[in-house]
Amino acid sequence: MIVPKFRLLFWFGLTAFPFGTLALAVPDSAQISLVLLTVLLLLILSDAILSFKRLSGVRAELPDVLRLSKDREGIIDLRVRNDSMKIRQVKIGLPFPRAIWSQDEIMTRVLPKGHPVSVFSWPCKALKQGKYLLDTCHMETASLLGFWAIRAHVPAHMEIRVSPNLMTERKQLAAFFLKKRHGIHTQRQIGRGRDFEQLREYVPGDCYEDIHWKATARRGYPVTKMYQIERTQDIYMIIDASRLSARKMESQNQNSETPSADAFTSILDRFATAALIMGMAAEQQGDRFGILTFSDRVEGFVRAKNGKFHYNACRDAVYTLQPRQVSPDFAELFTFIGVNLRCRALLIFLTCLDDPVLSESFSDHIRMACRRHLVLVSMIRPKNAMPLFSDMSAESPDDLYRHLGGHLAWKQLREIENILRRHGVSFSLPDNENLCPRLVSDYLAIKQRQIL
Repeated sequence: MIVPKFRLLFWFGLTAFPFGTLALAVPDSAQISLVLLTVLLLLILSDAILSFKRLSGVRAELPDVLRLSKDREGIIDLRVRNDSMKIRQVKIGLPFPRAIWSQDEIMTRVLPKGHPVSVFSWPCKALKQGKYLLDTCHMETASLLGFWAIRAHVPAHMEIRVSPNLMTERKQLAAFFLKKRHGIHTQRQIGRGRDFEQLREYVPGDCYEDIHWKATARRGYPVTKMYQIERTQDIYMIIDASRLSARKMESQNQNSETPSADAFTSILDRFATAALIMGMAAEQQGDRFGILTFSDRVEGFVRAKNGKFHYNACRDAVYTLQPRQVSPDFAELFTFIGVNLRCRALLIFLTCLDDPVLSESFSDHIRMACRRHLVLVSMIRPKNAMPLFSDMSAESPDDLYRHLGGHLAWKQLREIENILRRHGVSFSLPDNENLCPRLVSDYLAIKQRQIL
């Protein structure tokens, strides 16, 4: 594809208008004017014909996979291969998806002489987590005489994987993620351990309930059971990816240069970030960590394990998660949990229960899981859900009605909390910024009290 440049328009206007006017005013000079215009047209046409395939020996190469973190700067290493060695300057444009922001949409680069391969860095920033595909690259160079711009669409392939940004939450929990020396417990344990470790001979003062009577009868002398602190337990983050999780939340990392970043942060994004933070916390405590995502069906399931490769698998299962405009099916979810999770585990639900119909369905089906597992339910507090006189800044009747509606929403959530408490389920309602610290705090309290 070729398009005219400013030089062509300039020279055509500089010659066609004056010589055309001269030919009309002075008929004797018409032949000379026609010859000059013909020469100019021949130059323009020959420049277009000779430069039509000027970009045939140039192609762009992008990395196969680019990993970015949401709201953090990243670099794309763009390789330009100039096999023909005929081009010195080229314009490059990448059609970024809407969720990938770059300050430079088009870059002009000079290709070094004598080097067939050039590498350029292209800064960008991801505004939303997910997986995106970049399959083409637009290139432009000038023709031989500079009258035309030669454009081409060069095929390329790059998969952009954007994972949640954990830096803000890690800073809030910096004391917890500090490296500990070997043999030092990360927090004080209340009571003795409950996991059986080994048998030993009875020592005066041992509790009678710890005597292993079968081993005592077999050996002929008293034998006592020894216990150790609970460890390597299963922790599952159960994420709701239904319609209520698609609602937008205010971003913590606001940037004036990218004002559209706030429009991409949803409740589901916050749930994904909290799940990965909990995975790091479980790894720090030596527990196994798994993820279960659902909407109107079970979307994904990663069984609880530990290790770096397992954490990467959990991250890959979370960053591509997108909300669906459907209502969650709690009956199918708890049936799946009952079939696949046979051992006792800590189940942490990240869901939205401010819909009365959904909260009633959740309360009816939670009984299937709380008999075998320890269940925690966490929900981000809606913006205005608070007691009526918590905010005294009502300056108009609209503010008063808004606070009254927030009080009714808060009262409904308190009723849900009371219903879940009767089933032995803990319910928390943290703010958006306190979601991750609250989850880690509740998890450490359970570990400390050895409830699981």
